[in-house]
Amino acid sequence: MVDVADKLAYFQAVTGLEDPDLCTEILQAHGWDLELAISSFTSINNNNNETDTNAATTTTGSTTDIGSSAVESSNSASRDLFDRSDSGVGAVAAAAPGLAWKLITLPFSVISGSLGLISGAVGLGLWAAGGILSYSLGMIGLGPSAVRNGESSSRLVSVSAAAREAMDFVSMFERDYGSRRPNFVTEGFMDALQRSRNAYKLLFVYLHSPDHPDTPVFCERTLCSEVFTTFVNENFVAWGGSIRASEGFKMSNSLKASGYPFCAVVMPATNQRIALLLQVEGPKSPEEMLMMLQRVLEESAPVLVAARLEAEERRNNMRLREEQDAAYRAALEADQARERQRKEEQEQLEREAAEAERKRREEEEAQERAAREAAEREAALARVREEKAISLGAEPERGPDVTQVLVRFPTGERKERRFQSTTTIQSLYDYVDSLGFLNVDTYSLVSNFPRVVYGSEKLSLSLKEAGLHPQASLFVELN
Repeated sequence: MVDVADKLAYFQAVTGLEDPDLCTEILQAHGWDLELAISSFTSINNNNNETDTNAATTTTGSTTDIGSSAVESSNSASRDLFDRSDSGVGAVAAAAPGLAWKLITLPFSVISGSLGLISGAVGLGLWAAGGILSYSLGMIGLGPSAVRNGESSSRLVSVSAAAREAMDFVSMFERDYGSRRPNFVTEGFMDALQRSRNAYKLLFVYLHSPDHPDTPVFCERTLCSEVFTTFVNENFVAWGGSIRASEGFKMSNSLKASGYPFCAVVMPATNQRIALLLQVEGPKSPEEMLMMLQRVLEESAPVLVAARLEAEERRNNMRLREEQDAAYRAALEADQARERQRKEEQEQLEREAAEAERKRREEEEAQERAAREAAEREAALARVREEKAISLGAEPERGPDVTQVLVRFPTGERKERRFQSTTTIQSLYDYVDSLGFLNVDTYSLVSNFPRVVYGSEKLSLSLKEAGLHPQASLFVELN
């Protein structure tokens, strides 16, 4: 049920029918095929309007919501686009076909729409098969793209779907009617609308119905006539689309196109809306088209000229403000540069003073640390000497087991002491250390005749075992 309700609402929005029962009957008659029902309804409108193809419909004072067919005042639309409130073009409104006529022609429209749908499906299948074949040949180097200076078959720059449709329409139009044509822009409708806004021109819209019998004559004799194409290219931004394509079909619904060939002149308004200034349905001669377009141009000229002048004034004011801002920024930057230089100089002086103070403190701290370490070392050495002196004990009296030892220092000092013959060589080193005459950590006790070094390997020997009893003469040799 949700799908049925959505289809019913969409069909009402596209066709403009307000009677839900009638819309339900039409959809049921087409098996709830939404596209087939819309195609049939469009065919009904086309058949009804072909009875009066020479009647041109011009509309002023209305704006069309792109995709929703909403209407608002064209004065507010023009004022939003060009910041103006003076916009007016003569208008004649076309009446919609009657409900009874639609019911009578419904069976015929079903048949016509079915045939059109089958034809379109066959054509789409052939086009897709041809595209796949062309792409496959191009991939192996046999397609037409392979001979165009080695150009790759894939585009380097991706384009939007709307732009692709516009490019395809221009290519198709040139293939069928030649290169002399209005300069249809190869971009989507909204981009073309923005282009017309930026160029302060109106947008000429042509909706192409390939199946309509009047389309070839209108394109060849009117759209492609030299005088008409020159006039449109000089005074308008032109956009064209096929109603078979997605955006062309959407624009035909938004502009309420009921007869073909269909042309319109629009300008942008607010909130994705367009102001519809002129619409022409049915074939027209170049002279008739030029007359209507000239009238729209003359009536819209004050708005366009005022918009262009106001835009130029805004640009001049903006340029003046930019120049003033640039001068202010230059002066401000000069002041800021001077202030930065002053601050940098001040900071440099402060850094130099801080660096000098830091060095002074570091030197003082180094001196204090060196003095403290020297005092600590001296105190440690004093403790060591005292401990070693204590460990030696009292000097023994002379006797047979007592050894007399003489120690000579590099400074010429001579010290003599008695030791028990059982005392080890290590005690001699402790005795030398306890005297505090040496400022070195390593030394050796050496005898001259014969020369014997009493090193670390002999520290555990007693004086008697080392051959130093009953007396010995040793000197200190610094390592």
